[in-house]
This record gives sequence, structure tokens and C-alpha cells, in this order.
Amino acid sequence: MDYISATIVATCLIFGLMIIGTPVFAALGIAGVAGITMIENLDFVLNRLKSFSYHQSASYLLTVIPLFILMGAFAHHAGIGQRLFGVARKWVGHWPGGLAMASVLTCAGFAATSGSSVATAATVGSVAIPEMKKAGYDSRLSAGAVAAGGVLGVLIPPSILLIFYAALTEVSAGKMLVAGVIPGILSTLVFMLGIWVISSRLKTCQEHSPIVGWRERLVSLRDAWQVMLLFLLVLGGIYLGFVTPTEAGAVGAFAAFLMLCFSKQARPNLKRNIYESCRSSITTTVMILMTMIGAGIFSYFLSLAQIPQVIANSVVESGLQPMLIIALLLLIYFPLGMFLDAFSMLVITLPIMFPTVVSLGYDPIWFGILAVKMCEIGLITPPVGLNVYVIAGIDRNTPLTQIFRGAWWFVIMEIVTTLLLFFVPVLVTWLPENMLGK
Repeated sequence: MDYISATIVATCLIFGLMIIGTPVFAALGIAGVAGITMIENLDFVLNRLKSFSYHQSASYLLTVIPLFILMGAFAHHAGIGQRLFGVARKWVGHWPGGLAMASVLTCAGFAATSGSSVATAATVGSVAIPEMKKAGYDSRLSAGAVAAGGVLGVLIPPSILLIFYAALTEVSAGKMLVAGVIPGILSTLVFMLGIWVISSRLKTCQEHSPIVGWRERLVSLRDAWQVMLLFLLVLGGIYLGFVTPTEAGAVGAFAAFLMLCFSKQARPNLKRNIYESCRSSITTTVMILMTMIGAGIFSYFLSLAQIPQVIANSVVESGLQPMLIIALLLLIYFPLGMFLDAFSMLVITLPIMFPTVVSLGYDPIWFGILAVKMCEIGLITPPVGLNVYVIAGIDRNTPLTQIFRGAWWFVIMEIVTTLLLFFVPVLVTWLPENMLGK
């Protein structure tokens, strides 16, 4: 069979398998095997794949993934999220929509200890949503703010998705992590500004927190010392060149473990908290690695068929403006995000998109941040917005449709932030270019 026909059949097979409920990693792997068989033969497939899973996953860089996940799990059980919300509430709780802003700030802070958006949304949602309900907040705003704030977990380092992108494209993992700092801060500020606008227009009565004096606000920062310490150990160590990303993950996980051991909140059930942290880290890591293996098989098929090279050459020679090409590539993530998770989107698209971006002469770090931003949007858009379903599990009194409606406000804010990063690349590239440890 010719390469084009084989690619069309294999791609249709992926979506056909997912429609009937096949896990994404299995759908990718099966489609990849079928595609290779169509252009080569079964003996070739068996010979190539006998050690494929080992070579695909036996990477030193990938060891950072379970370490960052474990750090976030330890931080969650140590009660860091609850203390962060208390700090944020004292600083912004008296503003219009102040508790929703505090939720976003808490998500941003907790994201600095956890690379998972779902974990960030779940941790902050369990603390913030009951408080916003007591204060009479519109259910769409309260649920949407936490669901959207959770997406900061895949942008603000340590981010598993940024490491995943670095592993797939072989760019510097340290630079990818550092590049997420300014976009993460910008996203947080845009969310807060959007909440202020929405709260000013909503007619729902909102009970403002009392204004807290500056002395009390500054004193409250001591409750955030754990986040500050983890952020400095992990990102500060990488930026200054003291540690590699993997070493930073190990240092951060150990520091979070000590915080868990000495936490008064966690001490009564310390053994169970450690067990749950390790169990969730193993489960998530296995899911990510299986996705990488399945995607690797399909990417290998695409490489054999020369599809990425053909598309890259066609795009470069099309005569379209390079920035328009990048914009069109990013727009593809919008419909994909409605049906696929972030990891699946990256492993399906990058084998084709990345060569195109490089051939056009654009910074792969900049494109990586933009791609992750588009994946963020998929986490809060129907019908497969994972963060929305997490919040629906916490806030059972608010219908799922209302949570999605609240999340759409933040989709618009995400688009605004992405456009700023698209047209002002220096917001992404400045920090990585000035790293001491390159």
C-alpha cells in the first residue's frame, strides 16, 4: 500500500478505536503497528518492536516525571493548598470576586509544587468552593475559577507537560521549565483581571472578606514558606545551574516528604498519606509512559512514511506567511482539545508540527509554551474537559452544564493570554535565554 493511503487508514483507525472506548495509548499503538505492516510487513514490525518499549521509556530525563508528581502528592497531603488559600484570601479577599481571585492565586502557588492540573484543581477546589458558596458567589464563577486555575498546573513549573514536550522534541528540559514562569504569571494576572470584570457585572450578591491590614498580610506570608522553598529549590536550582531537572525533582520530592512528615495535619495518618502519595504517583507515571510508548509506535510509522517531512516541506513552500502557518497549527489544538487529553494531543501532533516549526526557523521553546497553552484550553472545554469533571465531583450541587458555562469565560481569557504570547515571543524566551546553567 502507498504511504498516503496507509497514513489515512491508520489515522482513521485511531479515532475509530477511541470512539469504541479503546484507551488512547492502545489506539495509537495498534494504529502504528497496522500502518507499519501496511507499508512493510509483519516480520519487520515484530523485529523493530521487540525492544521498542525499552528504548522509548529508558530515558534519564523521564525520571523527573514521577519525582515531580510525588512532590505534588506530598505537598497536597501536607495541607499546603489549604494554607495558601488562607494567605491569598487575606491579600485579595476584599476585592470584587476576591475569593475567586484567591482561588486562582492558590492554584498558581500550588502549581509551583505540583505538575498536574487535575491535582491542582482538586486540591484547591475542595478548600475554595465551599468558602465561595458561603459568601454567595455565583456557582458558575466559583466552579469555573477553580477549574481554570487548575490549568496553571501544566504551565507553571514544575510542569509534567513541559517535561513531556521536552522529551518528545529533545529540547532542553531546563529551558522549557524556566520558560513557563512568565507565561504562568501572565495567565494568573489575566484570570484575576477577568474575574474582577465578571464580578462587577454579575448581580449575584457577594460577601466580601474584611480588609486586612498590611502587617497581618505580611505576617501571613509565613504560611506560604513551603511553596516558596520548593519553588526556589526546584526552579532556582535549575535556573542557576546548580542542579539538572532530574536532580531538582529529587531534591523537591525529598523536601516535600520532610514537610509531610512534620505536618501536624498529616501526622495522624502519616503512613496512609505516604502510601496514597506513592500510589497516585505510580499510577500517573504509568499512564504517561504507556501513552509515550503508544505514541512512539505511531510516530515511528509516520517517520517511515516520511509524512512529517512531506508536510513540513509543503508548508514551507506554500508561500503562506510563517506566522500564519504557526497560527493555523495552533488552531488545530482547539478541536482536538474537545476530545483528547493534553498528553495525547502532543504525541499525535508534534511528530508533524515540530519539524514544520523548526524548518520555519521559529524557537521550539516558544512554540512549546504556545502548544501547552492550547492544551490548557482543552482541559476546560466540553465534552472532555477533565478539570471541569474534577470540579463537578467536588461541587455536586452545581450542574455540569453550569460549570462548563463558567469555564467558557476563562477560555476567552486563555485565548487573550495566548495571543499576547504569540505576538510578544520575548515573554517566553527572555528567561531561558538568560539562564546561568544552560
